[in-house]
Amino acid sequence: MTTFLLRCSRNLFVLTGKDSSSFQRPKSSKDKSAWRTDKEFAREILAGLNPVLIRLLQEFPPESKLDPKVYGNQNSSITKEHIENHLDGLTIYKALEKKRLFILDHHDTLMPYLRRINTTSTKTYASRTVLFLKDDGTLKPLEIELSLPHPDGDKFGAVSKVYTPAEHGVEGSIWQLAKAYAAVNDSGYHQLLSHWLNTHAVIEPFVIATNRQLSVLHPINKLLDPHFRDTMNINALARQILINAGGVVESTVYPSKYAMEMSSVVYKNWVFTEQALPADLINRGMAEKDSDAPHGLHLVLDDYPYAVDGLEIWSAIETWVEDYCSFYYKTDEMVEKDSELQSWWKELREEGHGDKKDEPWWPKMHTVKELIDTCTIIIWVASALHAAVNFGQYPYAGFLPNRPTISRRFMPEEGTPEYEELKFNPEKAFLKTITAQLQTLLGISLIEILSRHSSDEVYLGQRDTPEWTLDATPLKAFEKFGRKLADIEENIIKRNGDERFKNRVGPVKMPYTLLYPTSEGGLTGKGIPNSVSI
Repeated sequence: MTTFLLRCSRNLFVLTGKDSSSFQRPKSSKDKSAWRTDKEFAREILAGLNPVLIRLLQEFPPESKLDPKVYGNQNSSITKEHIENHLDGLTIYKALEKKRLFILDHHDTLMPYLRRINTTSTKTYASRTVLFLKDDGTLKPLEIELSLPHPDGDKFGAVSKVYTPAEHGVEGSIWQLAKAYAAVNDSGYHQLLSHWLNTHAVIEPFVIATNRQLSVLHPINKLLDPHFRDTMNINALARQILINAGGVVESTVYPSKYAMEMSSVVYKNWVFTEQALPADLINRGMAEKDSDAPHGLHLVLDDYPYAVDGLEIWSAIETWVEDYCSFYYKTDEMVEKDSELQSWWKELREEGHGDKKDEPWWPKMHTVKELIDTCTIIIWVASALHAAVNFGQYPYAGFLPNRPTISRRFMPEEGTPEYEELKFNPEKAFLKTITAQLQTLLGISLIEILSRHSSDEVYLGQRDTPEWTLDATPLKAFEKFGRKLADIEENIIKRNGDERFKNRVGPVKMPYTLLYPTSEGGLTGKGIPNSVSI
């Protein structure tokens, strides 16, 4: 793996003479028009590179949580006139009641930084995208709101404009640009927050505390150790060439020099227990507790590939961890009196995630259930969550028009040369707006590396040595875990072939495979490695 990491750092800078023909063709580009469709734009919010952000819309118009004393009125300017004629006969309030409205909301995260970001070469907006659940289970975008800070100061609120779908003429070209601005926001959020912060960064304190406080013979060390493989190495490399000041991320993602500051600020809202997939889905309104439903949850949107596949993986991990921990910890008292375990948990909370040490939501680590829940979350984040937001980068974003990372100019206004260009040469206007050629080459070089499995990868349900424990009961439980993951992979293949599930393949004819447990090496768009190792 070390050789692979060194090759990564070398290849990232070997750009001289490399053109688009040097890259494997991304799956999202194989149909030249499919990526442009509203259906594919909406589908990728559920089954694309960043399927972890969509929320159920629970109030109309959407409201901001930014402090109005600082930022003025940041609530949405969307009105029922914008969307009510596109709700299949429903009123807005009936659509809310029936849980048919959803939102991809980048407004509050971006607005506090927008004035500063737009002083760089980036020219972008804070965005809100509202979507409607159709009778066939797919989503359609209803509007995209693009907002800027008020020119007279933050306390005067936002200046917003709402764009609605159009297919032809200059209105169709403007709608394509509105989707591009929303995609730019989602690309930046994905790379900095869904990917770097919520997997690479937050798992690192667990790696350190485990190595410092749990002996190699401790059962929890043996449980977690495969899920920490190469994480410290890859994070160290990232700090050297990717997320460093003036590094690749600052050069290729829209927040530019404010990228890491944004990530640090958003960490203030991080809650460990909400990293559990069921808790995350409930928190976003995408699921409700239901003791009669599989995994104890009823999905608000049945055909949500990330959630459907993810819950099967989550349940398998949880069962494995429960079988394992219950063998070594027969009572809650055994957890409380395990001095190594308690030292591990104390260091993790008070030192590793020290900024969060006084938060009330940390498990107390007094019961076997708390231990099981904690280890399940750690394994989920290090394996399946990271796989879901990492290995689709090249298949989805290797074709930059589908997932631009930077916007270089604002929406053209009527009466300007840019608007005339949009009317008569919309393709050229689009390309002048999104990521520039050199940044595109650099960005694609990066995500081609990040999306690649090494030849010695160890996947979920596998160990690099069969002698990791001599205890027969845990070994049998681990074998059961492996068999369950194989069954899940078969289930995913069947669902991807079932035409009833229209969000699983979509117009680009690219099935959702990111949560397949296994893969071969290379650019496969599938496979769940045990750890954050790339």
